[in-house]
Order: sequence, then structure tokens, then C-alpha cells
Amino acid sequence: MDHSVNAPLRDNVRLLGDLLGECLRQQAGDGLFDTIEQIRQASVATRSESGAPLTSLRDLLSPLDDDTLLEVARAFSQFLNLSNIAEQHHRERLHRQHQRYPGDPGGDQGLRDVLERLTQQQIPAETLTDTLRSLSVELVLTAHPTEVTRRTLIRKYDQIADLLGELDRADLNDEERATLRARLRRVILAAWTTDEIRREKPTPVDEAKWGFATIEQSLWQAVPDMVRQLERQLMEQGLPQPPADWAPVKLASWMGGDRDGNPNVTATVTREVLLLARWMAADLYLRDIEELLADLSMEMASDELLSVTGPSHEPYRVLLRDVRSRLKLTRRQLEARIENQPVADGDGYTHREQLLSPLLLIDRSLRETGLADIADGDLKNTLRRLNCFGITLLRLDIRQESTRHRDALDAITRYLELGRYGEWDESRRQAFLVEELQARRPLVDAAFRTADECTPEVREVLDTCQVIAEQGSEGLGAYVISMATTPSDVLAVMLLQKIAGVREPMRVVPLFETLDDLEGAEASMRALLAMPFYRERVASGQEVMIGYSDSAKDAGFLGAAWAQYRAQEALTALFAEHQIPLTLFHGRGGSISRGGSPTRMALLSQPPGSVAGRIRVTEQGEVIRFKYGRPAVAVFNLSQYVAATLEATLLPPRAPKPQWREQMQILTDVSVTGYRSVVKEEPELVRYLRTVTPETELSRLALGSRPARRKKDAGIGSLRAIPWVFAWTQIRLMLPAWLGTGAALEAAHEDPGQSALVREMAEHWPFFQGVVDMLEMVLAKADLNVAAWYEQRLAGGDAGLEALGQSLRERLTGAVGALSALTGREDLLDNNPVMRWSIRVRDPYTDPLHLLQAELMARLREQDGDETLESALMVTIAGIAAGLRNTG
Repeated sequence: MDHSVNAPLRDNVRLLGDLLGECLRQQAGDGLFDTIEQIRQASVATRSESGAPLTSLRDLLSPLDDDTLLEVARAFSQFLNLSNIAEQHHRERLHRQHQRYPGDPGGDQGLRDVLERLTQQQIPAETLTDTLRSLSVELVLTAHPTEVTRRTLIRKYDQIADLLGELDRADLNDEERATLRARLRRVILAAWTTDEIRREKPTPVDEAKWGFATIEQSLWQAVPDMVRQLERQLMEQGLPQPPADWAPVKLASWMGGDRDGNPNVTATVTREVLLLARWMAADLYLRDIEELLADLSMEMASDELLSVTGPSHEPYRVLLRDVRSRLKLTRRQLEARIENQPVADGDGYTHREQLLSPLLLIDRSLRETGLADIADGDLKNTLRRLNCFGITLLRLDIRQESTRHRDALDAITRYLELGRYGEWDESRRQAFLVEELQARRPLVDAAFRTADECTPEVREVLDTCQVIAEQGSEGLGAYVISMATTPSDVLAVMLLQKIAGVREPMRVVPLFETLDDLEGAEASMRALLAMPFYRERVASGQEVMIGYSDSAKDAGFLGAAWAQYRAQEALTALFAEHQIPLTLFHGRGGSISRGGSPTRMALLSQPPGSVAGRIRVTEQGEVIRFKYGRPAVAVFNLSQYVAATLEATLLPPRAPKPQWREQMQILTDVSVTGYRSVVKEEPELVRYLRTVTPETELSRLALGSRPARRKKDAGIGSLRAIPWVFAWTQIRLMLPAWLGTGAALEAAHEDPGQSALVREMAEHWPFFQGVVDMLEMVLAKADLNVAAWYEQRLAGGDAGLEALGQSLRERLTGAVGALSALTGREDLLDNNPVMRWSIRVRDPYTDPLHLLQAELMARLREQDGDETLESALMVTIAGIAAGLRNTG
């Protein structure tokens, strides 16, 4: 670890810890402070070389009463949040100094690095320029059912980070430094005295507002800053500037549109979220226009502009006042529509071009009159925002499960006395759908909505399509079909949009999630492309979504990763054959078992040719906050996507050798068998999950708007992938990330031929390198002793559960050993000292939270409904999530 580079991080962690300690003494007294410090020292001792037993820590916690447990949990949780702030600020500090954060696996690099490498590889400047100009990166913000930090605390944490930034200034005198320290202490005190737990479950509209807040507070500034930075780096390389409407990164959202398994997302909710997004966009542009009004006071203007404004000493202000008035009208009209009140007359902004036109007129006039420097200031920032955000802020995707569409069409065919669509075979369904899609007559009339066949569930599907028709295409993105398995699943959504009278249909995107669906993806899309009617519809491009969460839950991390890779290969080849552009939409999350990995590693580990200048990726929950919650970090992460997409397009990773593919299939077969032998065949696993992990308690907490389960039964099959990962992460067993994969690596290690081949793959194949690196990171966060303590406290004496727990821990030990044999490193993360330090500095604070959580779960199960215990449990969940830096 580079001590000179990272010394400021350690100093910040120490400063924040000291200030928290001062607040604890003041608010809770020396008694509680001394108890917390005693627990911390005991926790440090358990992690020391002498290795004091966990029982020493347990003996300190067990006698504490419920109220004290709550305060202890809050203290350790708060320290972990402060540590995260310090680490995030350190990343900002290094970005400003143009230094790479040593703890970032995958070697993320900016556009400057990539342009230099492309030049060295003699990529023609024309190719590079054309690729950059057509580059399309779309980040899809999604709600996270395990996002645990309240927005009011996030605001305070941002204030803390800002104050750390001010303290970095070298020109501060002692008085200024003392003043800043006092302000920092006040914010920490405010955070300590604020309830960190959300008491009511957020609604889908609340989640959407959370996404809007990220744009308002960070991305609104970060997007133009990022484009300005990229343009400067292109200039440094002597490359031409991109066109004025260049928008390499755009934003979409699932918040308020993702109704898959979430009955709280209705057509009414989607309509409200779309209107709120437009309102927020109008409000943000109004702030921009007010700034421009203040600045553009000059008299010189082009004849073109004066022909619009008439003679004036301040022609720009004349035009901008009109823009301001129209934006205010737009806001009033949207407010009235949201509140179902009469809408004011007048022409509000309904399309991007309406707002863009006067701003471009001002831009042309400034440049024509020798004021290009003025045009390149705030006006250019506003134009860049319009390129990215439009007047809708972001595009909203709709997601729904395939059987809901099937049920709607079944109701329609029964109403029309055509039979039962749900019972038809695939060929008959396709024939019916294609015929109706090409027919000019409407399929059903308005009377269908009052028919017996039109159940509330069917009506909701139709109402959603009606909202799509009402809102128009500008604020809408993709219609994603989860659990898509057949061509008719895609055609069904196209027909339902036609029935609703959608003039500009949303593009329909099948989501292939399970192992079987991924393996059948190419066949499904080939069948669709065999239809001339469909080929014509998607001639300009097709989007296909690859699921990470559910595929990993179905087949394990390694089996899912290989299935995703092969599906992308097959789809890339298929659409190249038909000369139709393909955009792959990656449904990634924050954790390894849900596809999470550093940006460059993720993109350069995809099959060669599969990126092709276009990428769409989900960014979820706490990942949004960590990557885009602050402007400086957001600029870095946005530019990472641009750079990595360019690199993956023009310098694609090497294709795997045939023997690598064969070996990968062997590993996968062993992995899937090992994973499913536990997850699907172990009779005690469901009981273990519900007894030893906080899976049951999670469903009681006000974490997200979506239910933790798709259905009411208690089986693993109904449990959503995110809570599945979250529950195992909380007890540090990390089971979804390594189960099966460890067995595959162990089996390969025992065969000298396979062992040598796997080492070669890890060294030379980017896809497999990414698998190994991410596995190493997650195994470094696993902890056998912590997992065993949960089991001892919550399942002690249950022979069946204890036997399963022992088996799982032995498998984890085997996975660690096999990985060490592969990498040649005895200690995990020997090659990543900063991450290792980050984990170790957190362990003395996460360990007490783990033991507290197990104790609280045990007490709550005996005293159901105890408010103090429930609050303390929620604090431990939040604290552990903060300590591990990921949840689900």
C-alpha cells in the first residue's frame, strides 16, 4: 500500500472517528462511550495475530439491555458510514490529482489513456472519430429493494464530504481549520441525533423522486462537466471536436415503471412519475435560464436573433424572458395534471426541440458576433443537458412479466370467442399475433373493459399501454419483458400497444434470465427474424436484455456468467448475419452474483464484437449513490463508461481458444451441479436460510416498494434474487457468489492438465480474469467465524441445520483454497492492498454489528413486535451493508 498516497484517507478516517466519539460522550455520556470503546478494543483483539476468541466479544454484548444494544449498534453503524465518506472523498481527491485509486480492481482508465492506446495500435483517426460520434451509453437507474440509507442522512453525508474537501486546502490558517472542524462536528452531531431508519416503506413514486434527486444534486452538473472533459481530451490528441448535439451518455429509469412482481407499480403510478419527471426537468431548466438571464446582458446580436426579438439593448434577455415564461407555464400545467386539476391554457413545452430552438438561436448569435467564449460557458452546459436529459429528465422503461401479457391476450380471445390463447401452441400464437399486428381494424372495442373476461389484472395491463399512448415516445424507453422465453412473448407486447392506439410504439426488449432462457435466446430471436414483418420493424436496431440476478440464482455465479457470455456471442453473430444493429442491455447489480464489477473489467470481458459502440446497463440502489451521488465522482464514472465502451469496440478482447471454451464448459458443468445440489436439492436449505440469516426479518423492514417475494410461498424459488443475495451477505457467508464455483476450481486443481489450462485462462482471457478477480474480492469479505456465530446463536442444538452449516463452511474453505492455488497468492487480495486495508479497518466495527444482529434476531423471535429491538436490528442491517460496501 502506498502510504504517501493514502495517508490522507487514514487521517480522514481518524478525524471523523474522533469527532463521532466526542458527539457520543456529549449525547450519551461517558458510560456508553466507555462501553462502546471496550467493545471496539475487544473486536480489534479478535482480529489480531493472537486471535482472541469471538466469545470475548460476545460476553460483552450479551448482558446489555435492549436500549443499550440499540445505541451500540448505532455507534458502530455510524462509524462505518463515516469511513465510507472518507473513502469516497479520497477517490475524489485522487481523481482531481489525476491519480488512479489503487483499490480499484480492473485498472479503470479514462479516455486519455484509451486514446493513447488506440493511437499506439494505429487505429485510424477517422475510425476513432466516427466511433466516438455514434457512441451510445445508456445508464438505467433502478430502485433497490435493499437500499438502506435515508435521503436526509445522505444529505448530511454529502455535507461531511464537502467539509473534508475544504479541509484539504493547503492555504488554511489555524483559525479557519478550527472553524471547519467545528462545522464538521456539528454535522456529525446532527447525523447522530437523526433517526437513521426509514419507518415507512417507500412508494414507487418516492423511489422515483430519489432518482430525480440524484440528477438534481449531482448528474445535472456532472453530465456537462464530463462532456467538457472528454472534448478537452480529444483536443489534446489532435482529434476533431464532436458535433454540438453529441450525447455519449444518456439516462433512463425503471423507478415507477418496473411492475414485474410489484403490485404497487400501477398505470396511475407510472403516469404520475412521467409527469413528475417532466416537472423536475422544467424546474431545473428554469434555474439554468435564470442564470443565463443574469449573464447575457450584451447588446450585440445577429440579424437572425433581432428578427425574432425586435430592436433591443438586451435582445438575449428578451428571448430568454419568453423561454422563462413558457417554462413557468409548463410547470403549472404539469402540476395541474399531477393533481388532476384544470390545466392552464397556453403552449407549454411538450418536445425537446421547442426549448432547444431558442437556445440554439442564442448560441449562433453569440458566435456570429465574436462572443464564442460566452457561448461556450453556461449556455453550452444547458445545451449539453438538453442533449442528455431532453425535457423529460430521463426515459422511463416499462417492465412486466411475460405471463401477464399472455393472460391479457387470453382474456381478449375468450371475449371474442376465438378460443383460449393461453392454451394455444407457439406456432398458433405467432400466426394470430402477426395477423393482428398487420390488420388495419381494431381487435377489440371499448366494451371489452367492462366484460367479465377483463379482470383487474388484465385491465391494469391495458391501462399501462394506455399511459404509453397518452405520454408519447419522448419520455419512454424500452418495454422490457421479464421471463421471456418465446417469440410470441415479444409479439404479444407489440400487439397490446397496437390495441391501445400507441402511435410510436416503445421498442420491445426480451429479458432472458434463467439458464434455459439464456441458452434459448438465440433460437427465439432467430425465429423472430425469420418473419419479414418483424425484420422490417427492427431494421434500425434490436435491443436484448441479459439477466444476471435470476440466472445466478438459478445456476450459480459461474454457470450464469458462462451462459451470459455464450448468449451474447450467439446473439451478436445472429444480428451481424442480418446486418441489424444489436444493443445488449446488461441487468447488472452491485454484487458479484448479480454481475457487479468495475466498469472497464465488465466491458472488456464481454465477447468480442458484442459492444460495438452501444451498451445499456442498469445501475441500482446504493451503486447509484456510490458512483453518481457526488458530481466529481459521477464525472469520473460517466467518463469510464465512454472510455471503456470505445476501447471494447475498437480493441475488443481476444476470442477464447477452443480448449478454453471446452475447459470453461467443464468448469460450468461441475459448478451448476454443485450449486443446484445445495440450492435445489438440499432439504434443509430453506430452513437454514430462514433461521440463520435475516431473510425473514428483511420482509418486515421498510426497505423498498417491491415485495421481497414474487409469490407468498416460502420457498427459495419465489424469493427475489436481490434479497437472496442480501441475506447471505449479512452473515458474511456470501453463498451465492462462490457456491459451485469453488467446487469447479477444486476439481480442476486436482487434474494437472485442467489446472494448467485454468491458470492460462486466468492469465490471458479477459472474461475469466474478471471471474477470478471478482471471486477473490467477494471471498475476502466472507468470514467463517462470523457465519458460524449466527448459526450457533440462532440454530444451536439443531443437528440438521448445524450439519448443513458445517458443510457450507467446508465448501467455502475449499473455494478459498482452490482460488489461492489458482492465483498463487496465499492471502486474498495480496495484489490489492488498499482494498485489503479497507476491509480490515472495517472489521472491528462490523464484527460487533454481526454479533449484535444475531443477538437481536434471537430476542425478536422471542419478543415479536418489540419496537426497540426492531429499530436496533434495522440499524445493524444498515451498518453491515455500509461496512461491506454492497447489499444485494
